[in-house]
Parts: sequence; structure tokens; C-alpha cells
Amino acid sequence: MTVYCQVPEEEAAREDVWNGIRRVLIPAGKTSIGTMHFDWKAIQHSLHEEGVVLTLGYNTGIFNLRYRFSGMTNIMNMDGIEWKREKWSLPARVWFWFNEWAGALVAHHLVADHPEIGQHLNRHTAKKKITVIPYGADPVTSAPINLIQKYDLSLKRYHLLIARPEPENSILEIVQGYSFRQRGMPLVILGEYSREGTRYQNEVLEAAGPEIVFLGAIFNREIVRALRFHARAYFHGHRVGGTNPSLVESLGAGNAVIAHDNRFTRWVAGEGARYFRSSHDIDEILKSLAADPAQLFAMEEASRKRYQESFTQDKILSAYEKLLLEFAPPVPARSRAAYAESVPGTE
Repeated sequence: MTVYCQVPEEEAAREDVWNGIRRVLIPAGKTSIGTMHFDWKAIQHSLHEEGVVLTLGYNTGIFNLRYRFSGMTNIMNMDGIEWKREKWSLPARVWFWFNEWAGALVAHHLVADHPEIGQHLNRHTAKKKITVIPYGADPVTSAPINLIQKYDLSLKRYHLLIARPEPENSILEIVQGYSFRQRGMPLVILGEYSREGTRYQNEVLEAAGPEIVFLGAIFNREIVRALRFHARAYFHGHRVGGTNPSLVESLGAGNAVIAHDNRFTRWVAGEGARYFRSSHDIDEILKSLAADPAQLFAMEEASRKRYQESFTQDKILSAYEKLLLEFAPPVPARSRAAYAESVPGTE
């Protein structure tokens, strides 16, 4: 297996091995133009390789036409419906829509991370060309309590929200609903919020009552796992896209889920979650849970069950392995032996 990785543009292009996996590190800028440059260079490099290519995302789907001309098999994970996101300008939305169409047309096979994404892609291509494989997550069955105590938080005495500060993630509605009255515990929000930031960030900050706590962006995996595991409930406001990894991680942590009511989230979280469409819905849900906390135990059990049904890593990775092997060309024994010699830890 070879994985292409984007690194800062000031770094040198190079290759290394990580856990037995060959990595090709390509320098590129952080802007959208830099990402396009990275995609082009990754495709150019991979054309000299053997095997099947798995492309993650369609944002430069038209570039993958090169695989068609070369005769190399390309499977594309189409991810979400990027062109519907409110944050993008009209030219950017047109670009994403065009590349969704192009990716669906030129790739040999498509992966949809959600049944509704599969239905959406069926507008562009045949159903037999689409395989639904959602995202998976590792289970969280324990976490050190001291990792949340450093933020003055207590076991099951706070609610949690992890999302980018964008309108389609319903953060403003969640903050407004939470701030209608005193809850006796904070709503902890992870993400970058600043008065010098976007207009939407300022709207969220203005709406926030005294029980809204902004912890900023936290990238330490163990701290985030602990914050999830010990939360009373997890808020998920995403309205656009398919299977959201953050929501799957919360199911794996056994969180009680309070989520925006839409066709994407309902399939992922299942009927054991509570759903909202407005800030007033959030207020009513929180009042109901405060009056009858036993509901939370049933919601937690429903999350764990839904996770085991569809989102364990062994299910997801086995599905990818099966699909890739269907399309992968046979590897000569001498090529396998040469690869094993060049990459330590492989057989």
C-alpha cells in the first residue's frame, strides 16, 4: 500500500515508511490552489505505479480522467455533497458541482459513505457502479477523568459540541436553544471562535449565555476522546453530507446523541437519538432530559448498539478490502517479494 500525503510547501518531496506503509510526501501550499497542485502531483506519481487507485474526495475529480487514458483502475470515495455547503462562493460551488459530475463519470467505481449519498450519485451514474461503505471509528470504553478535570469539568455534568463554526452545522441554533434558560451545567464547544473571526463566529459568540464554554480547537486525540466519553450528551448539528466521522466517533463512545433532524443523521444515529430542527426543539429536549435523566441511559445504549451494527472498524475495513480486491490486478509473486524487501514489516 502507498499513501500520498500533503506536507507544507517548504518541505522537500520524499518517501518514507510508516507502520509498514509506504508514504509519498508531496509539498504543497495550504490554499485551494495548493491542494489542487498536490492532487495533480499525486496522480502524476501514481501513474507510474501498479495496482488500483483509491481517490478520497472528488474536489478535483476531472484530474482523474488521466487514469482513464492510462488504463489504470480508479475507485473514488465521493465523500459529501460539497457544493451544497453555505460557506462556498458561487464560483466554488460550480467548481465542486462540476467535479462531482466529472468524478462520477470518469472513475471506474464509486464509494458512497451513506445510502443517501448513493442515491444522490445515482443521478450521475449507474447504481451498479456505486458501493455504500460508511466511515468507522474505534470504540471508546474508558478515558482518564483527569483529562477533563483540567478544564473544570465533571463526569456527566456537561454537554459537548464538536464542529467547525459554519452555518450548516447548526451551531447558532444549538447555542441559542441552550441559552434560553439555566441548565445547571455547561455546553462545551470545541472549535475556533474569535471576535476577529467570521461573521458567523461573532453571531455564535453574541448568542452564547453564561453556561456556554468555548475551549478552542483541541487536537490532542486522548483529550478529545475523554471529553466525548465523559459527556452527558453530544450535540450534532450537521445538515449537509453523508456519514459524519465525528458523529460515528460519538456513537463509538456511547454518547447520548441530540442531533439535527435530517435524512443523513437519522440513518447514522438511528431511532435512539433525539432530534431537533430549531432552537426551541433543543430547549424542549433539554427540559425533558432534565426531568427524566433515565432517558439518557437508553440513548447511550442505543448509540452503542448502532455503532456495533454498522460502524466498527473491522466491518468498514473489510468492506474496503473486498471492494479493492475485486478491481485490483493480480500481483506477480516476484513483485510481492520485491515489495516485502523494500518495505520492512510487510510479507
